[in-house]
Amino acid sequence: MKRNVEFYFDLGSPASYLAYTQLPGLCAQADAELVYQPMLLGGIFKATGNASPAEIPAKGRYMIQDLTRYAQRYGVPFRFNPYFPINTLLLMRATTGVQLRQPERFVPFVDALYRALWVDGRNLNDPGTVAQVLAEHGFDPQQVMALTQDEEVKHALREKTELALQRGVFGAPSLFVGEQLFFGQDRLEFVREALAAT
Repeated sequence: MKRNVEFYFDLGSPASYLAYTQLPGLCAQADAELVYQPMLLGGIFKATGNASPAEIPAKGRYMIQDLTRYAQRYGVPFRFNPYFPINTLLLMRATTGVQLRQPERFVPFVDALYRALWVDGRNLNDPGTVAQVLAEHGFDPQQVMALTQDEEVKHALREKTELALQRGVFGAPSLFVGEQLFFGQDRLEFVREALAAT
């Protein structure tokens, strides 16, 4: 049975974006499959009593500096979004919908939205801007927005978020190797070691 890394993520998490840039290479090196698990971080926070570090001003300033350091270390572009925090309910429904209905376009879809949020600094709280970003990357905005109102898609996102809670997830990114949980993009070396040990 092939080893895998389950990546529980929300597009509104900058640390999830940084993990996203590194995980395909890490998994390829370890001959492991990367399993994308979109979830709603707002639902996780509400259920666990957790909150974004950005809600504490001193911690938020440090977080931005630290994320910038990691982006430089990884050699990837990063700009903290000036419209943060982003309400990701529609974005994560759309992501879940594309994963369900157009799986072959899932990674390009996530690429487009992560780039818009954490490289280009676009305001994805604004539906018009979301539609513009989607169109720029060859997606039909109306078709994608229709997915966000699909009951099966809504249920799938709720179910994925509930499963994350049951597994002990309290924030993003959360990574599983088997049943070992690793929280944060700064724990990737532990993920690598866990894969090597399996």
